[in-house]
Amino acid sequence: MFTGLIEELGKVISIDRTPQGADITISCDKVLQNAAIGDSIATNGVCLTVVKLSNTSFTANIMNESLKVSALKDLKTGSLVNLEKSLTLQSFLGGHLVTGDVDCCGKISAISDDGFAKKYTIAIPLEFMRYVVYKGRITLDGASLTVASLTDSSLTVSLIPHTQKSITLGFKKVGDLVNVETDLIGKHLEKLLLAREKTTEKSSSNLSKSFLAENGFF
Repeated sequence: MFTGLIEELGKVISIDRTPQGADITISCDKVLQNAAIGDSIATNGVCLTVVKLSNTSFTANIMNESLKVSALKDLKTGSLVNLEKSLTLQSFLGGHLVTGDVDCCGKISAISDDGFAKKYTIAIPLEFMRYVVYKGRITLDGASLTVASLTDSSLTVSLIPHTQKSITLGFKKVGDLVNVETDLIGKHLEKLLLAREKTTEKSSSNLSKSFLAENGFF
């Protein structure tokens, strides 16, 4: 689990793609402190496992499923990436609970100035918009951000100057892709409610008048 508070911007040193997946090496500093082989580091919001480690970089494997659903497939040497180590029970939870399991890619459809802030409008697939709520939290490239406004097919977030310089979104342009993770609690609630509806429907159908007659109740 992560908080969505980006610790630093790393830089891709190399990314080697094969039919089996990809190996990515990223230069960084803060997330390497007390890091070990097997640790989880969210990279643009995707939970990756450290398989190699040096004083200035780490290497991780990216499986094909992650390449399929995320924008990691578009990374190249020199790309900047948001980095965050997994949280501990002593971590300051200043963002929200983030799993590092990306739902989909969103596309930046507009960027506009709003005083000293910048607004970024992100179009995402319709099936995921039901998990997005006004003034709720959304994870974009691993960064926990507040939804400032939304339509049926897009959402808008606003970045202050400090955040613009601290996360990848501040360096992106219209048309660029971002990794999107929607709210975990909303997805669990939806599944529980759907399961209850199915149970109720099944229960009521089994207790029909014909069922009772066939089983000798009247």
